Amino acid sequence: MPFTKPNGERDYKREKEWESKERKKERSERNKARVIMGLKNGDPRVVDHIDNNPKNNKKSNLRIVSKKTNLKKEANRKKA
Repeated sequence: MPFTKPNGERDYKREKEWESKERKKERSERNKARVIMGLKNGDPRVVDHIDNNPKNNKKSNLRIVSKKTNLKKEANRKKA
């Protein structure tokens, strides 16, 4: 997620501070899920973790959905 300064340039210092070790680990697990499900770079679909835990990459917890479906699920989860 790029942070921008008022002049429109990217704020790399804020981006680095935002990127914690835990966040990197979760992103790595999400990328592993994409490999497990066989999605390639550029594929418009995404992998959904049914239990919302990116560390749980069991095949029974993963499903391939459209980006729109995944965003709706996330929005509903945040409402609750």
